[in-house]
Amino acid sequence: MIVRERPAAGEAAGALVLFHGRGADEHDLFPLLDVLDPERRLDGYCPRGPLSLPPGGAHWYVVPRVGYPDPATFSASYVEAAEWLDSLPHARVVLGGFSQGCVMALALGLGAGRPRPVAICGFSGFIPVVEGWSLDATPPLPPVALGHGTFDPVIPVEFGRATRDQLLDLGAEVLYEEYPLPHTLDPAFLADVQRWLAAKV
Repeated sequence: MIVRERPAAGEAAGALVLFHGRGADEHDLFPLLDVLDPERRLDGYCPRGPLSLPPGGAHWYVVPRVGYPDPATFSASYVEAAEWLDSLPHARVVLGGFSQGCVMALALGLGAGRPRPVAICGFSGFIPVVEGWSLDATPPLPPVALGHGTFDPVIPVEFGRATRDQLLDLGAEVLYEEYPLPHTLDPAFLADVQRWLAAKV
């Protein structure tokens, strides 16, 4: 797996792994490592999705329709990403991502049989419904920060609300915020997540 890395400033307290969105690459969220971890307490990693699909860029899975990844491509990427994650020399891992990357972070952080991360930071995504993957609802779930634009034309905000409600119903700690933006990141919410994350790691 192709990965761009940003080492911690000193001895790492853990790892921060950010998964990019559809059609992007390992460089897209790289600046976000310093936004979420400005003191560089964590080793930062931005992996590239293994698929090359139209209209270009890297992808984690094929999208037949929003909310329901293609099982074959999702499963292959999930297995590859899981094996890579489990090879990291860190016991404490924070997962995050935007759009498709948010889906991957939530799936890898909440999936049955997976190690639990310290926290998950998801932006403009959802918990997938896909054959071959299931959520491990065993408490305690990791704390999750979720942000979503109310004017998102790619992944409607209803997906973010449904994810929030599902996690709250399972007893998870959830930091949730909506903002009047399209399919993008909100700097104000990122600042909130940075403070939230600093208390978790």
